[in-house]
Amino acid sequence: MNENARLAALGASGAIALYLVVTSVLGIYWSFEPKQFEPAKAVAAHAKHHSERIVPGYAAAVTAVELTNRLLDKPGGFVANDKLPPGAWLDNMPSFEQGAILQLRDFALVMRNDFSRAQSQTGEDQDLVEVQGQLQIDTDSWAFPSAEGAYRSAADHLNNYASRLGSGNPGEAQFYARADNLSEWLGLVQKRLGSLTQALSQSVARNPSSVIAANTPGAMINARPTRWAERDDVFYEARGQAWALIHLTKAVQADFADVLAKKNATVNMENIVRELEPTQDAIWSPIILNGDGFGLVANHSLVMAAYLARANAAVIQLRELLARG
Repeated sequence: MNENARLAALGASGAIALYLVVTSVLGIYWSFEPKQFEPAKAVAAHAKHHSERIVPGYAAAVTAVELTNRLLDKPGGFVANDKLPPGAWLDNMPSFEQGAILQLRDFALVMRNDFSRAQSQTGEDQDLVEVQGQLQIDTDSWAFPSAEGAYRSAADHLNNYASRLGSGNPGEAQFYARADNLSEWLGLVQKRLGSLTQALSQSVARNPSSVIAANTPGAMINARPTRWAERDDVFYEARGQAWALIHLTKAVQADFADVLAKKNATVNMENIVRELEPTQDAIWSPIILNGDGFGLVANHSLVMAAYLARANAAVIQLRELLARG
């Protein structure tokens, strides 16, 4: 090899090494999760900026907008549909995004079908129809339409709905803060938390939830151990769902404050948030560990499952209170 060829090879090797270093650093930066925020402060700031009134439903709509925007505007933007490095190399953040979007989809569905309608014969709010449709776009869709574009459109329509609610004109938009409507959303939350707890508990060979199966015929018929490569994906999807759910629960608590007070259920709503908040604690391990039994290695999935199971128990108790006369 002559000198020119050797220098060219060294240059190419250096360029590849630099590329790998830069993309790796970017990948780490893009893996930073969106920060939590206080819905009450975000709602107050939004109302002041747009000169709108804070009425029932306003907190729910504005908080959903803020959650969507934070997913889209965080470091690296929305990465679940990236086809090039470093986004294409990441899996934890796309799983987190998927989890958050799932909670927003459920919330949009209930807003469209229940929160904004007096009864089944009532017409649908067209902004909420658009929100629910746009959020159904797959998180990995990168063109025609892109996930980012669809979710940004959903946020815009949610903003329109919030503005009509806060306009002071009762005919502009509707939100019905009733116990049965709240129970509808909590029912979806209960199912999501139950599924997540199950998936997380499947991360160990000797599944603790098999005790439940032994006493609940058919409960574990379709269960299978979570494969090693999927365990971090399940964990981060659960973390993303919990992140969105913490904020949505606080917003709903504000919108349904009168209902919760009449049912003596305010503390129960606060318990849901209290049980979910530890799911967002810092993760000091570079990887998600799934130790066995009482061994030396922690099992992050089972810790997450424990938090979600307690939150789910609080949801069930709250639904029981709401169902009472």
